[in-house]
Amino acid sequence: MREPLKLLDLFSGIGGFSLGLERTGGFKTVAFCEIEEFPRRVLAKHWPEVPCYHDVRELTAERLAADGIAVDAICGGFPCQDLSTSGTGLGLDGERSGLWHEYFRIICEVRPSYVIVENSPELLDGWLGDILGALASIGYNAEWDCIPAAAVGAPHRRDRFWLVAYPDGVGQPGSRGLDLVVHQTPLAFGEAAPLVASVQRDSVPFVCRRHDGVSARVAREQLHAAGNAVVPQIPELIGNAILAAERAHRTTSAEAA
Repeated sequence: MREPLKLLDLFSGIGGFSLGLERTGGFKTVAFCEIEEFPRRVLAKHWPEVPCYHDVRELTAERLAADGIAVDAICGGFPCQDLSTSGTGLGLDGERSGLWHEYFRIICEVRPSYVIVENSPELLDGWLGDILGALASIGYNAEWDCIPAAAVGAPHRRDRFWLVAYPDGVGQPGSRGLDLVVHQTPLAFGEAAPLVASVQRDSVPFVCRRHDGVSARVAREQLHAAGNAVVPQIPELIGNAILAAERAHRTTSAEAA
């Protein structure tokens, strides 16, 4: 049985990405990178043996190698503030959302087998082409879709954009196409993907109302961290698709040999 894929979790927050991916049994987090203090304390509590780097702008493949950390997969949801219609509108040129360029730099340096990106669906409004072009320039294919939290049983909508990238294997035995997403062209903002078309996305749940179940008594830093977190069930779904593609790739490669 193959060893778990070694995961570098960027913009880690309170660890929703790692929690979901580790639930598959096929991923093991080897490093976090998170700048805010409260999420760093949460990560230290639940992953006490996993190092947590502070600033993505200072993290390099050389630093990881010096610390004895090898990486097979990178995940992360870079800040969305500049992509949002309620934000600056500067997109990937903004100070916060522009941290995508640091994410991409690390991808270039590490060259992982898989990259998983999460962000606001507003990324589709003019910015996706920049990300796909950057990945293509270093030989990575990508699949993407919008998956709401409601699609995995959460009592709220929370649309999010998800992308999986991997080295281009076109024409090679066992190409790693995931068959995970149903769209290969960008969705219009708010459009329901067929994967989740049956979900009642315009309804407001009776129990949670507009607060999504988070008590008003929760401390501000906890509320902020929870609001920024990904729903772990979606990375788990994506992780299982990656592992299935890995198994198919190994089988096809063995048959071709």
